[in-house]
Amino acid sequence: MTWVYLIVAGLFEVVWATTMKLSNGFSQFGYAAATVIGMVLSFGFLALATKHLPLSIAYPIWTGVGAVGSIIVGVLLFKDTLAPITWVFVALLVIGIVGIKVTS
Repeated sequence: MTWVYLIVAGLFEVVWATTMKLSNGFSQFGYAAATVIGMVLSFGFLALATKHLPLSIAYPIWTGVGAVGSIIVGVLLFKDTLAPITWVFVALLVIGIVGIKVTS
């Protein structure tokens, strides 16, 4: 269950980053509220995960899931464009996340 908490924490990191962008500088109350809720849930699930996982494992996976998820949301929702070489580095992030999980 610990790994599920960690992945959920990373997904909520994507939620709060996305809603923060949509809040337009916290001027849209609904998105601003969703940002705060996403942050609380993200940190809460990370706290649950770190009860049983070392911080040296949990934190990089949490940030990695958040980073890759935010990149995907940026491309799909906000039409961000990334250079092809950037996708290579995104793939390396995913490989790193999987590698940390497999070896821990």
